[in-house]
Amino acid sequence: MLVHEAVFTVDLGEDGYIVGFAEHDGYPAEMPYGWRCGPVDPSSAVILTTTDTGPLQMTVQVHDSQPAPETADRWEPAEEISLLSHGGSLHLELLDPGEVSEAWPEDEPALSMSASPGADKWVRMRLYCHADDYEPGIGDRGERHLIQLWPAPATDPLHPPISEQDRQARTEYATAMARQAEQAGVEYTVHLTGNDLGA
Repeated sequence: MLVHEAVFTVDLGEDGYIVGFAEHDGYPAEMPYGWRCGPVDPSSAVILTTTDTGPLQMTVQVHDSQPAPETADRWEPAEEISLLSHGGSLHLELLDPGEVSEAWPEDEPALSMSASPGADKWVRMRLYCHADDYEPGIGDRGERHLIQLWPAPATDPLHPPISEQDRQARTEYATAMARQAEQAGVEYTVHLTGNDLGA
């Protein structure tokens, strides 16, 4: 049964957004090219969009059990992923500068939900996407997403097959991100004398 629903429009930057039960800063180490969503960590997923910079209509639904499949609105095939929840509120964050909170309806409380019973608290996320124009670009592509969440034990993700080109893009992205992290983590050795230490 549907417990809560929020519908709003957010102005995207490039590359999409992150949804889940943990806060993040910056881009994930991997991108799920060839899919619409993929894990950032056990608690969050990155969602890729057709729209580079422009409006995205979002509907976020919380259910108390698995909802029936959507059959209308010309949705792309659904993708699903399990997220580890710690009983907190749902976070939505843009990858590029911008705030989802600015688009959140004023009269809507933050979305939170119960997780599956047991030691590990899991939530299942199902994602539906649609765009009137699937050519990536700036401006209104008529894009809308439906995110459905319900408590359920962790199960394997559901995604379409990916191409060799997608695999190559994933590898190139991961290599570039690893290189950036390595450059940011360069250690410098400083030689101190007794005078520097106040001896």
